[in-house]
Amino acid sequence: MSRMVAVVMAGAMVSMVTTNAQAQAKVIPGEHHTIKATVEAVELPNRLVTIRTQKGELRTIQAPATATRLNEVKPGDTVNVTYYDNIVIRVKQPGEADIDTYHAQETASTGGSPGATSAGQQTITATIDAIDLDVPSIGFKGPRGWSYQSKVQDKKALQQVKVGDRVDLTWTEAVLVSVTK
Repeated sequence: MSRMVAVVMAGAMVSMVTTNAQAQAKVIPGEHHTIKATVEAVELPNRLVTIRTQKGELRTIQAPATATRLNEVKPGDTVNVTYYDNIVIRVKQPGEADIDTYHAQETASTGGSPGATSAGQQTITATIDAIDLDVPSIGFKGPRGWSYQSKVQDKKALQQVKVGDRVDLTWTEAVLVSVTK
């Protein structure tokens, strides 16, 4: 398993979203980083793994039940974790139905080194409730009392929307974990 698998998996999920998107879709790249750590201890009964990061910090992680090969992870092993996320924003057409969905997928490696891939994607329909071209920033309100405000790097994108526009926001994130001896 490699970082490429996580990027391809997340990219495939994004392409599924943008395939159905009509005009005015904007992809906002998010985080993409990899950390490397050394396994310090494994507590199998409680599914706890203590790792030491490259900065020397100790972290204890609860392994999910889907981590079926936890018994193969030993002190001294190297853990590589790659995280990737992004957001796709698409202006909705008048009369288009609201969306509120979540999809997730987890897979554990069956051969080679222990590892797993987890990906999730959530799409909601939200309404733009604030735009400030001076900052520049945008605010949204959505289902279940959800709200969000953020600075915007692309000021021209803000000029293409207005307060009251409905948009579909799709978050995609993927995590790839691999263990090497």
